[in-house]
Parts: sequence; structure tokens; C-alpha cells
Amino acid sequence: MAGRIARNDIDEVRSRVNIADVVGDYVTLKSAGVGSLKGLCPFHDERSPSFHVRPQVGRYHCFGCGEDGDVFEFVIKQDHTTFQEAVERMAAKIGFTLHYEEGDGPRTDYNTRARLIAANEAALQFYTAQLTTAAAEPARQFLGERGFDPAAAQHFGVGFAPKSYDALKDHLRGRGFTIDEIISAGLVSQGDRSPYDRFRGRLMWPIRDVTGATIGFGARRLLDDDKGPKYLNTPETPIYHKSQVLYGLDLARRDISKQKQVVIVEGYTDVMACHLAGITTAVATCGTSFGVDHIKVLRPMLGDLAGADPNANGEVVFTFDPDEAGQRAASRAFAEEQRFAAQTYVAVAPGGLDPCDLRLQRGDDAIRRLVTNKRPMFEFMIRRTLDGHDLETVEGRVSALRAAAPVLAGIRDRSLTQGYVRELAGWLGMDIPEVRRAVENARQRASATGRHDDRPGGTVPVAQAGPGGELVAPPDEPIAGLRLLPNDPITRMERDAVMAMVQQPGHVGLPLLGLAAAATFSAPMLAVVRDAVVANVDAVGAPDWLDRLLRDVPTPFRGLVQELALAPIPARTDEDLALYARSIVVALVERDLLARKASLLGQLQRADPHEQADRRAEIQRQLVDIDAQRMRLRADAEAAANS
Repeated sequence: MAGRIARNDIDEVRSRVNIADVVGDYVTLKSAGVGSLKGLCPFHDERSPSFHVRPQVGRYHCFGCGEDGDVFEFVIKQDHTTFQEAVERMAAKIGFTLHYEEGDGPRTDYNTRARLIAANEAALQFYTAQLTTAAAEPARQFLGERGFDPAAAQHFGVGFAPKSYDALKDHLRGRGFTIDEIISAGLVSQGDRSPYDRFRGRLMWPIRDVTGATIGFGARRLLDDDKGPKYLNTPETPIYHKSQVLYGLDLARRDISKQKQVVIVEGYTDVMACHLAGITTAVATCGTSFGVDHIKVLRPMLGDLAGADPNANGEVVFTFDPDEAGQRAASRAFAEEQRFAAQTYVAVAPGGLDPCDLRLQRGDDAIRRLVTNKRPMFEFMIRRTLDGHDLETVEGRVSALRAAAPVLAGIRDRSLTQGYVRELAGWLGMDIPEVRRAVENARQRASATGRHDDRPGGTVPVAQAGPGGELVAPPDEPIAGLRLLPNDPITRMERDAVMAMVQQPGHVGLPLLGLAAAATFSAPMLAVVRDAVVANVDAVGAPDWLDRLLRDVPTPFRGLVQELALAPIPARTDEDLALYARSIVVALVERDLLARKASLLGQLQRADPHEQADRRAEIQRQLVDIDAQRMRLRADAEAAANS
């Protein structure tokens, strides 16, 4: 049995893996300056991008929630793995063979997560092979009747589970998987006497994570004697969490990011129909309603930003069946609408057809028109609200207004609200001022007591004054962070200089770092970080530079170091970056020299010219030295700018 992964191998994998490639599978990243990328945080809901990644440093940091780490920590938090599993996954990604201490050396079976994924992949191969057998005729007939040919089945990995209690179990045991692994993967169930295949006589769809790894299955009943549910999914497992999974996301994620659009349908065949018709941004939930965790997955891919033009943030299109279950799904989706900055829409097919039946009856163009002819979510919900009232009576119209007013009050865009006020007034046959008053009253009733920010469902964490008047960080916020620094010009300059020293110590240079060591800071927090930089000048350029700084600062200041290390620097090219890093630290040192010069001049004026001749001479010598240092600084800065 292999033991711990060799430390050198861990460092080697960390250095070889591009963290931006790994994070990019979950988050749409955009440039935030030289060597810095940013996007929406995958760990908390936000509408303005505060999640930064620096590939050269190999770290990420969210300035909103404080999440921070390297590529291994990202995988651990995003996919709920152990540290060893994260290292082994990244090693497999780059084809690196790991070595283990206190064990048998290299191994290829890796970890629990990898074993469960491997079991699911082996099951997928088994199911797809079974689709060509004689016993799978009902499965092939089902697909054919819905317009899916063998090429479509192969593209989506559709397979067939034979009507057997042990066919898959025996197959996987023959491939070297233990019964515990097969049960843990959700592929077999534990009976009173022995384990048995969970899926029997069913059409099978592989459910994959965003990277394309098979983590579970969805199974459709085919046979009349099958008394189970119409659809049966993999149960909750260490790698499959249905509330966080969207079927088809592995195929759709790149187009979602590129087109800034996601189409949310209700079933596996609907996803297939949409993709085959050219709507390659379609995804579906897996045995659960669309919820908060699904939104957290999608928003970073959409680049769903607050404060921007909603149209620029793309669109989220929901399709719902016209039955009662579909209407309940619409209501749940509407309840979460405010979590998107993008425009939300509803697409309902003529005749109440779902996308699969629509394609089958009217062709691919009908699917494309379905998405093109979508209706805004608010219009859909207002109309749906009015449908429950008798608009032919005064009482019915008044009741409808009371029911619809809260819907309008929830619209973020006030200009859009006014447009719907006019529409609702027309639909009800009422005066616009009367409808407007009803909406305003509804808004006042719904207003929260706390101050809300643009993060869905949240309030702004505000620093409070402590008993002595000091600034105390809000709960769950870093004790020391950039947001707690004063916003005056002096502190901003000190912040930018320390940021350059942390991120670009090589460009700043050892001589300049030495001069910065004596600089006086108005912000003591920044001075603490500066001291850690100076204490580690012998490690400038080392791979563990940032780790050394984090070890050397007191625990409350580690969050500040992490933010300084990941914050974007205003430079467009590497040359600009080098020049900026030096110039901002030069400005810090020169400011300190000027302050020292002013202090010495004051001392010189106060010194008695007759009784303190030696003291005056020493002060004048120091003044000459300061002027010389300033001249050297300027000369070095000019030389760097011209090089």
C-alpha cells in the first residue's frame, strides 16, 4: 500500500500545472492586468468579479469572501477531495508519475475519487457496449422514436443496462474493482443477502462533471414489468451531488462562456434535442429542481456581473412543461431570478411540447425558434399571476393587481419596472398611477431592514467601531485586509508599494528593498508585511516566496498578504510591470527621504549655532547623504525607464 506522496513530487506537480487552466473549467476568467486574471468567485454568490488568479504565482484569492489558495486547495474546495486526491488528480492531468514514501512506490490507481470515477467510466463502457445487443432493442426503439440515431447516442454516451442483477457487478469485479468501491460509486445497491445492480433494463445517460469525468448515471424505465420510478438516478455519493450537477454541462460549458447564454431544460432527451438542433448551451438538472447550487455553478461561466448592462451579462433561458409540475418549476426558478445579473427568460413551446417532442414533430428550426421567441421571466410570471384571476370583474382585477404588484416590485431595473407598470395597467384596464402606487406599496412592504449589497441575498459586511473607537472587522471577514485600510492618498501609495514588493520583488531589486526597509508607514498593517518582505530578501525568486511571507507574518495578517499577492497591478506589459514596480517603491522611499529631510532641517533650525556645532555638522552631513540618495534614486529610475 502506497503511503504519503513525496514532497518533491508535490512541488513539481504544483509548478507544472497551470492554475488558470484548472480554474478556467469552472470560472470564465478575463485579464486583470499583466499576469493577473479575474472572474466571478465559484465559492460564493457575487455579481462583481472579485476572484483573482495569478498563474505565475500559482494562487487564487477572492477579495469578496477571502477564499485563497493554490491549485490543490482549489480542487479540494471545489470538488470536495482530500489533499492527496487533489495532487493525484493534477498529476494525472499532466501525466506525471508520483512516488510515495513508506510504501511500494509509484501507483496508478490513485485515490478514492479517482477509483469511483474509474468505476463509473468502466460502467459507461459496459452500458454503451450493451446498447448494440439484442436485449437492448427496447432502448434502440426508444431512441429512434425520439429522433436519435446511433451517432447521437454515441455522442452523448447513451447506453443500456441489461435486465440482470449482477451483470455490471460481475463485469466491474472482473476489472479489478472491489465490491465496496462499486457500492460507493452508486452502481450497485446492498440487498438483504448480497449486492445487486442498481440499474436494470433501462436506458442509461452518463452524468459528467464540468471536466468531463463520469460521476453518475440517469436511467429511464423501458420495460412494462419495471415497477420502479420512470427516471432513476445515481444516489448521493462522494463524487455525485445532484444539487450541484447539470446534465450536459461538460458539452455546453465552452459555448455557455462564449455565447453568454444557458438554456435550462427539464430532461436528458431535451438536452440531446437542443444540442442536435444547434442550441449547444442547453443543460438539465438531474432529478432535482433548479436551485442555488446550480446558479453558483453557472454564474462564473456566464461572467454574470453586477452593475453592468444586463444585456452584456448574457441570458438565462428556462423551458417549462405546461403541466402543474412545470408551473411549480417556473415558480421556483423565478424565486431564484434575483441571483442572476443576466436577463432571465422563459421559453414555452406551442402546444406545450417539450423540446424533444417539438424537434420530433416540427424539426430543428422549431427548437431554434423556441429559444429565439423567449419571453422575459417577469412578463411570464405576471401573465401567469393574472391567469389565476377573473379579469372580467372589478373584484378580480383588484385582486390581480394585489397579486402582481409584488412581482413588479422585485424588478431590479427601475426603468424596466415602469415599463411593466404601464403594461400591467393596460392588461388590467386600470390607471397607471393606481398601478404604480400598488407597486410602490409592495416594494416598501418587502424592503429589508438591513443594507443590501449587489450580492444575492446578502448584506454588506461593514466594519464596526470597537469599544475604544478602533476599527473591528465584521464577522467572517479577514482580521487584516485591504478593505480595512484608510482610503487616503498616502495609504494608497504605501499599499501599492508593498503590493509591488510582495508580487514583484525581483523587479524592485534588493538595493531598493533595503531602502524600503527603513521607510516609515502611516498604515501599521502594511509595515508588518514590509518587514516580512525584507526578512526574506534572500529568498527572492524562490518558488515558496509567498509561503515564506505567510509564515513570517502574524496569523491575523495572512489575509492581507494573500490579498496583496493577488491584487491586480495597473500595467499592460511586462515592461510596464517592471517599471511600475520600481517606480512605486521609489516613490515610497523618496517620500520617506523627504520626510527625514524635513525633520533634519527642523532640527538644524532649532540647534544653537554656537553651542551645538558638532550636532549641526552631523545634521548637515545627513542632509547631504539624503540628497545623494535621492539623486541616485532618480538616476536609477531614469536608467530603468530608458532601458
